[in-house]
Amino acid sequence: MASAQLTDAKILGGSGSILMILLPIPYAGLALYIAGVVLVIIAVRRIASALGDQKIFNYAVVSVILIVVGLAAGVAVVVLTGLASIIQLLNIFSTRGGTFGDFARGEIIQLITAVLGSILVGLLVLWGFSIASSVYLRRSFNAIGVRLRSSLFPTVGILYIIGAVLAIMLIGFIIWLVALILQIIAFFTLPTETPQQEPVGP
Repeated sequence: MASAQLTDAKILGGSGSILMILLPIPYAGLALYIAGVVLVIIAVRRIASALGDQKIFNYAVVSVILIVVGLAAGVAVVVLTGLASIIQLLNIFSTRGGTFGDFARGEIIQLITAVLGSILVGLLVLWGFSIASSVYLRRSFNAIGVRLRSSLFPTVGILYIIGAVLAIMLIGFIIWLVALILQIIAFFTLPTETPQQEPVGP
């Protein structure tokens, strides 16, 4: 039973990770990424069931929940703090024939600054949640690595944390890409048998 679950996890997790790395593809990228995340979560569920360790799955689920909440919270911050300024800018733009002209340049700058500030705060909120999400994902992957004696899973978890922290710079996304590539390898090299417990000496 455990062997079959690990085999399923190997295929689902590897395939899901490949879909996740296709995020930059125009139009279909986001849908492929979401489908990939779902497959990876199912794979982690299979691993947790095979190992009899529900925490492995719980940590992964919390990681996904945190990033979804972070996205919602970031959007909410932008809408609540910047929507009025956005509406004012659109109204001015539409009433001036598609240009701002000489209309109250100081007011225009103030409105644009308010919108940019709202977006920045929203991104900071998302950034904080993404770091928390990566911490929980690392806990899940670290547990998988320890239980299945795979060094790649803990490495992937650490890279996700580093990538999340450095996401405000381009290097963070490069690290995220490296983590995904290693995640693909980690799943496809997943052992299909649980390691035997070493005998305890007398």
